[in-house]
Amino acid sequence: MRDFDQRPQHGRRLDISTLAAFDRFASRATSMAGWRIQDLDLRERGDALAKLHGEGALVMGSDLPAEAKERLVRDGALIFDDVPDTPFNAYRSSLYTPDDLVAGIESGYPTTFDARVYAWSRTRHHDVADTLAAALHDHSIDDALAEWVQGKQIVGIMGGHALRRDSDEYRQAAHLAHGLARAGRIVATGGGPGAMEAGNLGARAVALSPEQLDTAIDELAAVPSFHGSIPHWIESARAVATRVGDGVSLGIPTWHYGHEPPNSFATSIAKYFQNSVREDILLRVANAGIVVLPGGGGTVQEVFQDACENSYADEGAWAPLVLLGERFWSETMPAWPLLQAVMRGKPGEAGIALVDTVADAVAKIAAFEPDERGGAGGLHAAAPEDRR
Repeated sequence: MRDFDQRPQHGRRLDISTLAAFDRFASRATSMAGWRIQDLDLRERGDALAKLHGEGALVMGSDLPAEAKERLVRDGALIFDDVPDTPFNAYRSSLYTPDDLVAGIESGYPTTFDARVYAWSRTRHHDVADTLAAALHDHSIDDALAEWVQGKQIVGIMGGHALRRDSDEYRQAAHLAHGLARAGRIVATGGGPGAMEAGNLGARAVALSPEQLDTAIDELAAVPSFHGSIPHWIESARAVATRVGDGVSLGIPTWHYGHEPPNSFATSIAKYFQNSVREDILLRVANAGIVVLPGGGGTVQEVFQDACENSYADEGAWAPLVLLGERFWSETMPAWPLLQAVMRGKPGEAGIALVDTVADAVAKIAAFEPDERGGAGGLHAAAPEDRR
């Protein structure tokens, strides 16, 4: 993740994505050199713009007075307008909310913002404008996420997307997230259904008792899966979300799996087009560790993707990796013996654990304190050239 900072950096680069930031810098500057302005409505800032020289500025997806736009281009500014014929803002400066993604659901799920963007992603034919729009969008989400994660102790919960709401495994995932949130950690998931929804639900309900959380799960279980009626599945979750509280959590889904709707319990959502980017980011923001529930091939991939990072980490630069489900990870999907072999003799060996209860998983994570760099090494990753 890139660091987000609106103070001058090397080369005087300023990332400006709020009107307050623009006003602050414009009040004391005469030049926009190095400014990166993103997704702002500056049509009422004509007087301020008139005092600024545009050479070296980059303005993306922002509304400008016509005369200011023409003059800034003459000065040497680069101005990128919205990408035409796309159903999303390629320069978005903030993360999504659940309501953002399902806007329009009253007319059916295909009319929602989320479904329209997914349909666009499936029908585009590698036109360079479409590819550029998707890349710009993911870059913008990256920046917004970098700001959001600052100062937070984030724990990733990984697990199967197919868990039904009426299953014991779904309830276990929700109570795991609930325990982590009550221990002061911010839960991050892949933002979709199954274990991901359960994780965001448990974190959102942090102010409730475990018994009250069970009541909420029982209500959700009346619509156990999104298969058959996505709107019914979403509306049942939205009804519960209004009552369980507003505990903070993060979802990082992808339109690569856009046939699966996003869940309604994450309070902030970083949705990407590129799944490979999304998977890497989800693991990298988890500076306070990962807990992995039973799952399939995708979940196993995440185990060893995180293990790769930890296995090359220096002392103090790893984060915990906890597998929940002793029999599953030892026999059904025997990743634990291989994980032990991968980590043997490495500093991060101290951070791996195989447990069988939610309480033990929470205890393993709660015992770990990320360092002042934002994690046990920020992103607990070695430089690529060090990975052999």
